[in-house]
Amino acid sequence: MDFEDFIISPRNFKAESWQIGNRITKDIREDSIVLLFVSDYRGVGGDAEVQDFTAVRKEFYKLSQMDFEIPVVDLGDLVSGKSVQDTHYILQEVLSACHYKRAIPVIIGGSNDFAFSLFSALNFHKKSINYTQISNIISLQQGETINEHTFLSKIFGAKNFSIKNYHHLGYQKHLNEMDSVRLIKEVEFDIIRLAEMMNSTEKTEPFFRKADLVTVNCDAVESFSEPFSMNPQVNGLNRREICAYMKEIGLSENLKSVGIFNYNIYSENQLNHQLLAQMLWYLIEGINIQHSHPKERHYEMFYVLIDDRQYAFRRDTFSNLWYFGDDENIENCIPCSRKDFDEAKKGWLNARLTKI
Repeated sequence: MDFEDFIISPRNFKAESWQIGNRITKDIREDSIVLLFVSDYRGVGGDAEVQDFTAVRKEFYKLSQMDFEIPVVDLGDLVSGKSVQDTHYILQEVLSACHYKRAIPVIIGGSNDFAFSLFSALNFHKKSINYTQISNIISLQQGETINEHTFLSKIFGAKNFSIKNYHHLGYQKHLNEMDSVRLIKEVEFDIIRLAEMMNSTEKTEPFFRKADLVTVNCDAVESFSEPFSMNPQVNGLNRREICAYMKEIGLSENLKSVGIFNYNIYSENQLNHQLLAQMLWYLIEGINIQHSHPKERHYEMFYVLIDDRQYAFRRDTFSNLWYFGDDENIENCIPCSRKDFDEAKKGWLNARLTKI
């Protein structure tokens, strides 16, 4: 497939030598970070006309490139298909091309249902996917058409999809139908409320550590003045918190695909453009930090006795991150926090650690 027929190349921006815009290229490269902007908002009741992401790019390109080593590619703007399904198909083709080159695609814009495309394209290349979503809404509606209310049920219900773990972060009780929340809990997937994510990333960091795919619904970010998202909310993660979480996403050891959806592209507020640009910057910083970590790790083992039963915890001596389990293969151990270890010493073991 010739992507030139479906992607509008970004315009050139003048950038200083120290700015990230000075190092951005326009062609998919091996082991790179690939940015692609999407304008199809039909899944959230919007339209599919090509939108202008110039204001976001201007804010992003002028940020510092620091000592980043991983190449950053800006493919441009995806042209929407005749139908939403057509856009999903075209997007999956582009994503697959990225995965073949071991690049990490980052999809910006479009409605939240494009998480389905990210999962589908990744599932073609990798089975048993760890998927983490930041969203204030949990919707498992059924329906033939794909939109922000049905995409999750389509991921869970597809016979050819292989999902290992699903973590849903940032949900707000007062916005959700309890049947969907109850069903997620019944299949023992993790649901984390907004209140548990505020002020610090320490408690929820383990849900990102092994994630293959992470998607962010901008509706989970608080809006003031002009809306930041397509479904603006007065309560949500604040600006500093969402940037901190974008860095945690980048620090994932297995990260292969990222989506940032439901951004209010119709906004003319420069601060909204700045925030989205800085979210991208912190994601890229996290990816670069993770790639600089040594491949060979060493672990300290700790044992805790609870009700005459012994449990093992491990601490990565380089990153100071914690794991639960005594398997020699760290991949078979469960990411956890220092708080989980401290509470275990007091006799209380987090149920999440023993459900497998």
